[in-house]
Amino acid sequence: MNFIRPEARRAIWQWREVLVAIAVLVVGAYWAISTGELLRWLGYVVLAVGIFLLLSGVQRGRFRGNQGGPGVVQVDEGAVAYFGPLNGGVVALREMNSLTLDPTGTPAHWVLSQAGQADLYIPLNAAGAEALFDAFASLPGIRTEFMLAEMGRSSARPIIIWERVPDLSKLH
Repeated sequence: MNFIRPEARRAIWQWREVLVAIAVLVVGAYWAISTGELLRWLGYVVLAVGIFLLLSGVQRGRFRGNQGGPGVVQVDEGAVAYFGPLNGGVVALREMNSLTLDPTGTPAHWVLSQAGQADLYIPLNAAGAEALFDAFASLPGIRTEFMLAEMGRSSARPIIIWERVPDLSKLH
């Protein structure tokens, strides 16, 4: 028997890292305020860890959207795979040229481009799409806050989130 409504369960699951961070912050604050000297310093360390977890959790919570979209996403060994009802494919993160957010589709989707392959379109609400946050965060020079801000906006055109900078040292 479930005592929590499904929409409340989804909200708790979406913001789970934030809830854990709040618990860590409460323990750290308690130790920092109401204990002896040794636990006080440990409380300050726990508070710092809690703040880091909170900031990271807020980013992850913002990245997660509604689930139930078409297809399944898997991230494995530096490759992003999408298995959709009409299309699919695999893109190696090391070989990726650009990441674009295309809000014009229904649902909105990510466009992963790799030289020599067709672009891979992944709906934002595909099953397993939350794993893309860590995959995208590993791209060199990506601006995570910019990506999250663009996900929250409604735009009439695709937005380039990240592009690979050409390595000019290989020219000589």
